[in-house]
Amino acid sequence: MPLFNKESLEALRQKVDLVEVLSSFVEFKKSGSAFKGLCPFHDEKTPSFIVQRGDTHYHCFGCGAHGDAIQFLMSHQKMSFSEAVESLASRFHVHLEVIESNEEKKGPNKGLLKQILNEASQFFHFSLLHTEEGHMALKYLYDRGIDLDFIHQFQLGFAAKKNGVFRKVMQTKGFREEQLVEAGLLSSNKDGQWRDFFSDRIMFPIQHHSGDVIGFSGRKYREETFGGKYVNTPETALFKKSKILFGFNYSRKRIAKERKAIIVEGQIDALRLIHMGFNITVAGQGTAFGEGHVKELLQLGVNQVFLALDSDKAGQEATAKIGHLFQKDGVEVRVLQLPKGLDPDSFLREQGGEAFISLMEKGTDYLSFLVSHLSKELNLNSPAAKSELIQQVTKLIRDWDHPVMVHETLRKLAHMMKVPEDMVGVGQEHVPNIYIKKSASVGLLTIDPDRILETDLLRWLLLVGQENPHLVDLVKNNLTQDDLHISICKKIYAIYKENFENNRSCDLLSLAIDLDDAEGQLVLSDLVQKKINKEKAAQQITETIQKILDRNWMEKRESIKMKLQGGQCTETQALQLAKEFDELKRNPPKLRTRTESSPHT
Repeated sequence: MPLFNKESLEALRQKVDLVEVLSSFVEFKKSGSAFKGLCPFHDEKTPSFIVQRGDTHYHCFGCGAHGDAIQFLMSHQKMSFSEAVESLASRFHVHLEVIESNEEKKGPNKGLLKQILNEASQFFHFSLLHTEEGHMALKYLYDRGIDLDFIHQFQLGFAAKKNGVFRKVMQTKGFREEQLVEAGLLSSNKDGQWRDFFSDRIMFPIQHHSGDVIGFSGRKYREETFGGKYVNTPETALFKKSKILFGFNYSRKRIAKERKAIIVEGQIDALRLIHMGFNITVAGQGTAFGEGHVKELLQLGVNQVFLALDSDKAGQEATAKIGHLFQKDGVEVRVLQLPKGLDPDSFLREQGGEAFISLMEKGTDYLSFLVSHLSKELNLNSPAAKSELIQQVTKLIRDWDHPVMVHETLRKLAHMMKVPEDMVGVGQEHVPNIYIKKSASVGLLTIDPDRILETDLLRWLLLVGQENPHLVDLVKNNLTQDDLHISICKKIYAIYKENFENNRSCDLLSLAIDLDDAEGQLVLSDLVQKKINKEKAAQQITETIQKILDRNWMEKRESIKMKLQGGQCTETQALQLAKEFDELKRNPPKLRTRTESSPHT
């Protein structure tokens, strides 16, 4: 994770217009010096989501949602801290200075790579519209029903066949060959000669949700062009095929809001759907749709997906595999049955958007599709074939991670196949082991109960403290910085406490400005990503404080016990330690509720 320096974050804070950011998600109406709208975090009919003119915070008087622009993007759009910062910096044209670790310094400058790729995208777009060779590709697009409005909206481009032109243009902009290689735009042959990576292809820019181009997909438009149908940017510091979803930048906002997505195979399929208003559409990127792609959508809270892949054998095989990945994670899957020979692009051009909506409404549930798909080459009149099918489907279902979904789907399978429920194992479902996924972000290899406890405390302070100052006072009255064990938690608590006592903002951006290490910014990011029930804030904060007090009390007792058992104390020292132990035992820690009381010692 990049570490942004204080000056960059301070410049960003000065430039961010909160109303402008939120207006993309909330329809505001001006009311005196405030802006009011329907809260995007809960269903309501009367506006209670408020932003005061010139303020850097929003507040909902209905559900208590409170935060700054970064917290909104993290909570509503499921961005990480760094993604939210980069998104705002791009929107408000703030240059971010990144303090790179020794490890990051070894790699390419990501900011420079984005600059190169954005310039390349502009060049390819110009080549498509204003060169003779590009006009041949333009005719191909026109013949496929792609007009200029479509081309401009998605910045489609063209990479010329003649080698060297692109490289020379980029050199005039100050970019070296080595940098173009790092961006995935240039390569060299065995003789060391430079070669344009994309040649004689229509170019589809692939964008990060911040708007920056991070790679390309090049499609050949005539058979004689060398290579496969699509050529994609190779793996770079920015472009990771196993995680990148084509069209995600156009669809991310609505997917997060509606919690559903359409999955297609090709770039043109995805863009056609997005262009026609189905901006919940994504496609895999140059590789099989895998767990990394599923994870990207799960992070947005997706609970329903529509699979609209080609109707040929390969498309149906892919549908079965992708559907299994989503069902495994508890996501409802609906399969769209496209007419034979049609893909989403051709279907929309022939029958229009209303017909596609109808197709979605009639979508087949995943189990029905799977049984139909797997039984195509089986004679279900044969008991052996029927048994084989049931065993095959049952095995797939039992691989899913959600017991209720496994149970209900097995019952449905028994009904479909007209066999008793116990024959497919209903009631004998294997409950998968509950496990905790390792967090690559914080870099922990083991579970640290102290970190979990102390980050819980910080999470409550960050998410409810500003609108509930009495809860902050409760924490201050019982805990000092030294009561925390984890160094980064001690540091964040100290900064929060100082800001609170001096009536300064305690939001994410303000705290990040005062932190000077990547781990601190990373912990802040993780704090916001876990959901909490704000209605139980007082109860949970009280319990968390008590757990910390009890932990420290037990540790003091254990420390005295170890000294006594060590056999290295004098008789006088042992007597004193015994008295301290008894005193501690008689006086377990109790919460102080009066603000005038001093913290425990």
